[in-house]
Amino acid sequence: MDLSVIVPLYNEEDNLKLLYHAITNALHPLHLNYEILFVDDGSRDSTFARAAELARIDSRLRVIKFRRNYGQTPAMVAGIEHAKGDILITMDGDLQNDPKDIPIFLDKLKEGYDIVVGWRHNRQDKLITRKIPSRIANWLIGKITGVPIKDNGCSLKAYRANFIQSIPLYSEMHRFIPAMASIAGTRIAEVKVSHHARRHGKSKYGLSRIYKVLLDLLVIKTLLAFFSRPMVGFALAAMITGLVSSAALIAALFEAFNGSDQPTGVLFGLGVLYAALAITLLFWGMLAEIIYRTGDLRREVLASLAAKNQEAEAKSLGT
Repeated sequence: MDLSVIVPLYNEEDNLKLLYHAITNALHPLHLNYEILFVDDGSRDSTFARAAELARIDSRLRVIKFRRNYGQTPAMVAGIEHAKGDILITMDGDLQNDPKDIPIFLDKLKEGYDIVVGWRHNRQDKLITRKIPSRIANWLIGKITGVPIKDNGCSLKAYRANFIQSIPLYSEMHRFIPAMASIAGTRIAEVKVSHHARRHGKSKYGLSRIYKVLLDLLVIKTLLAFFSRPMVGFALAAMITGLVSSAALIAALFEAFNGSDQPTGVLFGLGVLYAALAITLLFWGMLAEIIYRTGDLRREVLASLAAKNQEAEAKSLGT
């Protein structure tokens, strides 16, 4: 299958039929073998019922239903896991993303890119609650991750399936896919897309999600910093616990030699506990380093074998 369009939905009953027709009208002229996946994220209205009704009419539409609301990223992950297309397009279900922009993404992927990210350059959202926090977040994400994407929050993105289906996503991680992809040296492009004001329903996003984004950003930064050198991360953690252990043991010895009436057993036990933790962290670091280096060696061996096979095939064809 050529293309899968994945749309997470939550209480979008009024937008659903318009969205379906907008997607099919945009894809029909492309003459591709495509499918549409609507992922109902535990909607409390008739979103699932209306989606199922459309699926009975059009076999290219499949509907996935969650028992409760899990969030946009889990809904997107479910769609990605069930998708059959070689290229995956993700978008919001509120009609603010325009399916007419899909051909732009497909053309960009043909240039050799692995991910194409949409940029809502003329965003039709509230200034205080949506635009300003988004600009600050995009600047912060770019500075911390080193991947300067102008609009990480835009759900309209295109991926090569063999790549995106191998990336683990959770929490609010869908907005950090370009940053996570940079670990593997993925080619990323950004294109301007249209953005429309919401016509029906209420926005599901607000300032309450900021703390989740910040926590996920901390995780991403840690991954980017120590992915290729895990021993460094574990060694830093071991150094901190080692300092705590040393401080506790020194305090215990000081109290014991000065004949203090204060019990020293707690401090001594704390020092031993943190010393054991520091040693354990170092062993974990060495194990992680061995696993990573073994993977590097395996990839090099496979690449060398593939090159030799290609060379042998070329020689056989020449003879």
